[in-house]
Amino acid sequence: MAFETPRFHWHFLSPRFWPLWLGLGISWLVVQLPYRVLLVIGRKLGRLMLRYGHRRARIARKNIELCFPGLSAAEREDLLIRNFESMGIGALEVGMSWWWPKRRLYRLFEVEGGEHLKAIKEQGALMLCLHFSTLEVGAAFLCYFAGIDGMYRKHRNPLFDWVQQRGRIRHSPQGETIEREDVRTMIRRLRQKRRIWYAPDQDYGPKQSLFVPFFGVTAATVTATSRFARLGNARVLPCFQTRLPDGKGYRLRILPPLENFPGEDEAADARRINELIEAEVRKQPEQYMWLHRRFKTRPPGEPSFY
Repeated sequence: MAFETPRFHWHFLSPRFWPLWLGLGISWLVVQLPYRVLLVIGRKLGRLMLRYGHRRARIARKNIELCFPGLSAAEREDLLIRNFESMGIGALEVGMSWWWPKRRLYRLFEVEGGEHLKAIKEQGALMLCLHFSTLEVGAAFLCYFAGIDGMYRKHRNPLFDWVQQRGRIRHSPQGETIEREDVRTMIRRLRQKRRIWYAPDQDYGPKQSLFVPFFGVTAATVTATSRFARLGNARVLPCFQTRLPDGKGYRLRILPPLENFPGEDEAADARRINELIEAEVRKQPEQYMWLHRRFKTRPPGEPSFY
C-alpha cells in the first residue's frame, strides 16, 4: 500500500512564506557543492552557532559537564567545539538528505549488520535510533535500506512541514510519516510487520517516564519502548550511524535484536535502554546532540540544571 504524498497548497506561495522560500533556495544551492567542501562549511557554520547561540551553547556545555565529569575543563571545551562543528555539518546534511540525487547520497554509506534485519522479516521492528547530529542523513539511508516508517513532530510552519515530509518520504515510497503522538497508527504498523524509526533518548517530561540513571545522572526516561514492543509484537533493533573521518562518508550499524525485551519490569527495561544509549554515545560523543535539555525534568524538590 502506498501512502499519499504530502500535498502542496497554493497558499504556500503567499508573501508570508517568501522568507522561508528564500532560505530553502539558498540551502538548496549550498548543498550542491562537493561533499568535502560541505564538511568545511559545516564546521565553520557550527563555530558560528557556538559563538552566537548562547542558550544552546550553555545547555550543551552543562550536559557535557554532567555526563563527563572526569574530563578537564579544557577537554570539555574541546568536545563542545567539536560537537558544534558536527552540528553545523548536520544542518547541511538535512539539505543533502532532502535534495541530493539518491544515488549520490547512498554511495556515501556502508552497512554493517544488515543480516539482523533480514532475520526478523516475519515480525515488526522498532528501529531504535539516537539523536546524533547525523540523524537526518542516517534516517534517509535507513529508509532506503530498510523501507521504514518514521516518527516525527509536526512543524508549526506548514510549508516547512510539507518540505520536511517530502524530503523524508522520497527515500521510502512505501513508508509513512507518523506523528509522535499517534500511538494507534504506530502500533498498527508494527502489527503489520513494518519497521519504524524510533528514538527514545530525549526528555519528554514526567508523563509516561521513569527516573533512571543516564551517564550517572537521574534522568526522566520514557517507558514507551517496552510498551510499543509489547503491544506491536515487535522486536527492537538498535541501529546507529557514524560520520566517518576524512570525508569517507558514513557507516550504518544494525545490531542484533534485543533479547528478552521487553521484560517484566519497565524500570529495568528503561535502564537497559539508557545503558545501551550511553555506550553508543561514548563511542562518538562529539556527534551527539548535547544541545537538547536531556535533564530538564527533575525529581520533586531538585533544582533545574539549566
